[in-house]
Amino acid sequence: QVQLTESGGGLVQTGGSLRLSCAASGRTVSAYAMAWYRQAPGKQREFIARVASDGVTYYADSVKGRFTISRDNGLNTMYLQMNSLKPEDTAVYYCAAGRSVTFSPITYPYWGQGTQVTVSS
Repeated sequence: QVQLTESGGGLVQTGGSLRLSCAASGRTVSAYAMAWYRQAPGKQREFIARVASDGVTYYADSVKGRFTISRDNGLNTMYLQMNSLKPEDTAVYYCAAGRSVTFSPITYPYWGQGTQVTVSS
C-alpha cells in the first residue's frame, strides 16, 4: 500500500510561485508513474502533469511553460514547481501514483488528500 502526502500549498499573489511536494510512504514509488491533478470548486478533477518512472514528463496545455514536475526517487517524493501563477490556478491540488502512465484519474489507485492553492488577483 502507498500513502501520499501533499504539502506546500498556500496563498500567493498573481505572478507568484509555489512548490508542491508529494511524499510517498509505505512502498517505494520509483517504478510508478506519478501525476498531479487539481480540482476547483464546482469543476471536475483536472489533469496537470505526470512523470513516468523513467522521468518522461507530460503537461496539460493550461500549465505548460509555467509548471515543472519532477521526482526524486531517492526521497520517494514528487514535486510541482508552479511559476507565474494565475487566479484560475486556484484549486485543491492532488498527487497520484500508479503503474500505468495515463491521463485518466481512475487509473491511479493511490491519491493524497490534497493541498489548497489560492492565487489572489
